[in-house]
Amino acid sequence: MDFQQVFGKPPETQASAPGRVNLLGEHTDYNDGFVLPTAIPQSTTVELGFSSDGHHHFYSENLNEEVSILDNHTPSGFASYIFGCIEILQKAGHTIPSLSVYVKSSVPMGSGLSSSAALEVATLRGLRQLLKLPIDDVEIAQFAQQAEIQYAGVQCGIMDQMASSLADTEHILFLDTRTLERRVMPLPEKAEILVIDSGVPRTLATSGYNQRRAECEEAARSLGVKALRDITDVEVTEKLPEPLRRRARHVVTEDNRVLEVLQGVTSERFGELMNASHASLRDDYEVSVPALDTLVELLQKTPGVFGARLTGAGFGGASVALVAAGEARSIATHVLEQYKQAGYTGQILVPSLELSDAA
Repeated sequence: MDFQQVFGKPPETQASAPGRVNLLGEHTDYNDGFVLPTAIPQSTTVELGFSSDGHHHFYSENLNEEVSILDNHTPSGFASYIFGCIEILQKAGHTIPSLSVYVKSSVPMGSGLSSSAALEVATLRGLRQLLKLPIDDVEIAQFAQQAEIQYAGVQCGIMDQMASSLADTEHILFLDTRTLERRVMPLPEKAEILVIDSGVPRTLATSGYNQRRAECEEAARSLGVKALRDITDVEVTEKLPEPLRRRARHVVTEDNRVLEVLQGVTSERFGELMNASHASLRDDYEVSVPALDTLVELLQKTPGVFGARLTGAGFGGASVALVAAGEARSIATHVLEQYKQAGYTGQILVPSLELSDAA
């Protein structure tokens, strides 16, 4: 099925946006903290046209599912993100006509690689092109974040949307999520990124994500600061009751890890910081699962791997590793065989097999 077959006429325009993988700075963005994402090769493409019956119609190629908006109630699933983008633009004063929207994506869903942000940013880019809207890339990220919070029910920070809107696959994007100050940095020297899916899917809205955010807000209130990003000395968190002490300790140490990279570090040191990040996410933030811990441990023990950690919100999803340049595929093959022997089934996501074979 293509746009013409679903909607009876060709699209007016199309736009794409990539998924992202976060190398450091996990669960810091909604604490006004610092993050280090990069874009991945996989992307989401949205084709748009005008609807002739006065209603919005959304179709997902991946899900083979069509959703029509007949009563202006927020839909569920993939359609909630598209509908949210349209509604947020209208709240901002832009007039949006009834639309037909066709979505196809190579960004894995449920792996922590921001398939939702890629869909939101692609939708907003498409709307900008179709309707000649005067919005820039940062505004697109901000609108996308609000769409996810208000219409998909996820109290997310700004990192995923900023990465999808502004990052590329050749660099790391340092982002201060409070000020939106950003810096494009090269990948660590003689290193490349390896992303492996744990085979355990996760869903943000039904996980402990919103609970973790609430715990951080409570910790910040107890410490008398606007957000945990305002704490730089981890000793300050020791006065908090559990589990707030451990939640705050993770955020403070994770912010400090990102800021260390900003000063310039070797690939070896970057890897050590990734290892420390995973331990913190596992023990202090408690967002890992046994499959992810097994996968990360196997990666960390493999020659040629500088460091590895879970990536994304956790509760399943993918791991990211920084590995010696040119060795990602051989390392992945070795680790996935061991992972299979441990009773799990994973798959390599980056470098993308499909994209490299097609090149």
